[in-house]
Amino acid sequence: MSTPATPRAARPRRPARNRGEWTPAPARPVARVVVDVPLPHLDRTFDYRVPSHLDEAAVPGVRIRVRFAGRMLDGYLLERAEDSAHGGRLAWVEKVVSTEPVLTPEVAGLARAVADRYAGVLADVMRLAIPGRHARVESETPRERVQPAPEPPDRAGWARYPRGGPLLDALTGGRAAHAVWQALPGEDWPVRLAEAAAATRLAGRSALLVVPDQRDVDRVHAACAALLGADTVVALTADLGPAERYRRWLAVRRGAVRVVVGTRSAAFAPLGELGLLAVWDDGDDSHAEPRTPGPQVRDVLMLRAHREGAALLVGGFARTAEAQLLVESGWAGSVVADRATVRAAAPRITAIGESDTQLARDPVARAARVPGVAFEAARAAIAAGRPVLVQVPRSGYLPFLACTSCRESARCRHCAGPLGLPRAASGSGADGGAAGLPACRWCGRAEPAFRCGHCGSRRLRAGVIGAGRTAEELGRAFPGVPVRSSGGGTAVLDEVPAGPALVVATPGAEPVADGGYGAALLLDGWAMLARPDLRVAEETLRRWFAAAAGVLPHEDGGRVVVVAESAIPTVQALVRWDPVWHAEAELAERAGVGFPPAVRMAAVEGPPAAVAEICDAVLDPGHDPPPGVELLGPVEIDPPEHPSGSGRAEIRERALLRVPRAQGRRLATALHDAQASRTARKAPETVRVRLDPDEIE
Repeated sequence: MSTPATPRAARPRRPARNRGEWTPAPARPVARVVVDVPLPHLDRTFDYRVPSHLDEAAVPGVRIRVRFAGRMLDGYLLERAEDSAHGGRLAWVEKVVSTEPVLTPEVAGLARAVADRYAGVLADVMRLAIPGRHARVESETPRERVQPAPEPPDRAGWARYPRGGPLLDALTGGRAAHAVWQALPGEDWPVRLAEAAAATRLAGRSALLVVPDQRDVDRVHAACAALLGADTVVALTADLGPAERYRRWLAVRRGAVRVVVGTRSAAFAPLGELGLLAVWDDGDDSHAEPRTPGPQVRDVLMLRAHREGAALLVGGFARTAEAQLLVESGWAGSVVADRATVRAAAPRITAIGESDTQLARDPVARAARVPGVAFEAARAAIAAGRPVLVQVPRSGYLPFLACTSCRESARCRHCAGPLGLPRAASGSGADGGAAGLPACRWCGRAEPAFRCGHCGSRRLRAGVIGAGRTAEELGRAFPGVPVRSSGGGTAVLDEVPAGPALVVATPGAEPVADGGYGAALLLDGWAMLARPDLRVAEETLRRWFAAAAGVLPHEDGGRVVVVAESAIPTVQALVRWDPVWHAEAELAERAGVGFPPAVRMAAVEGPPAAVAEICDAVLDPGHDPPPGVELLGPVEIDPPEHPSGSGRAEIRERALLRVPRAQGRRLATALHDAQASRTARKAPETVRVRLDPDEIE
């Protein structure tokens, strides 16, 4: 004889009568609900009636099911109220999916702010913020966690920065300090972040640390566990799998864990009493969410710090223009070491053509892919029994044009956008129909008489990056020395042991060397600097700094050779190890030509008619367009393969809208309203709108 199952205490009681006999809850019978509908014209809350049999279960933050436009849809209950402004009859809340309140008021407000900033829809941000439900995980008995009393962290590491000690004092005192931190060469930055989290825990507040990838998560999590205890910190990443990720997320939501380390999805972690929000290497493209509405972690954490009164720490070996804008605006302070400390920690960095002696010893240094000075540095490091890091760009062709003489990226004279070769049958854009002529990839204007703004040359060349045989070539040049590859089609190594070896890695895949690298060779610098996106100089320097930071100090024989001309400002910033100077110059230059973050920019991509409709709605004088709005394009972009598999491809265009930075919110509102108008009319074409896109080529 089977034993009847014991009913769960948390399961809502089923109604004893049919829906026609339901009665409203005795108190606060109106529920404000966010329905999972990703349509801009429905981007608001809706009121529903709470039946009496769901009165106890329907608490703010729970997942519910409601009937919307004849369908049963998921949603979240934001709050309960006594009455509704809606004059008609309200529908019922059909079901409480789970009694677990997963949506906190802080996360709900943050999601709304992110949606407004990026011209997005609240339902889309909710999907980024809250993981999918697992009923089995919710029913598990939470594991008891031992929470040792936090101890004051060692201050020696932060003491190398004049403002490092005051930063720890602010965190210990629970003050909302905002700082941009430039880590020293060779800095053990995971330990520094763990020390900042420990100082925050002394104030009884929680800490959230966001890093680019899984390798960084592992390092920071290990540092926090060693300093605070394994039970006090949890790692949140998409690689965990749905069940384990939800289990850890629930531990955070229930208050069992007060320190979170994770990738970009962790920016919405439901931590209470936030004291510290930190992001490492904010320029890494992994911090930009590819899904709609495409928020960037740095901006999400800025909004959250402002809303919850928490401290914000933006750290990295390099500095982005956005971080520099925070400093120049006075919103954040700069945490940097003095020049003497930087020089003592940095390796010796050599560029091509920095002295006549170097060129006299190696006359073909400017033309060689691996010049003599690079071979010398590698041989010296291997002879000393240390590994050598060789950084090479990814192989392949890039659709851009550069000056043949100085290899500077070719830019449009009208809008400073990158020049490229137009499609054979383009015919779109301002002057894009001029067959065979270089054309701007932003505004579409043809360029019949190009002249380089740096050297005056009229000749153009296509940019090619080739690095497929680097490992084989270096293996032949250094017989008997082990050659290891990381990235670029091979597995990414987390670390390499001490000892002589050649480590060939693509940018971002550089492993940590036990004891540090003896030398680093940064190859094909011209190719990295000639890419036609907005952040080419900033991104190149960021990747160079990341590679050079793992090299021993010059007093211990550490050498870095960058195969690029020494006169280039980006190379000079690397040689002097001065990311602040480069960020200041980069921000000033972007302000002069109208690039983000000095301005706010939006990209509208889709079928030509739909793109034109969105842009016309934003620019319509009758709808009070944002002051100073400027339209660039549209231009045709490379479309995906036709879904039928016939090889045909639909025509897609991209238009750019830019406004002064102070008008960014109005631009986002105008774009949201334009999309809402289209979805209300059930327009069939799909349009993608991105505010402050991370890359525009």
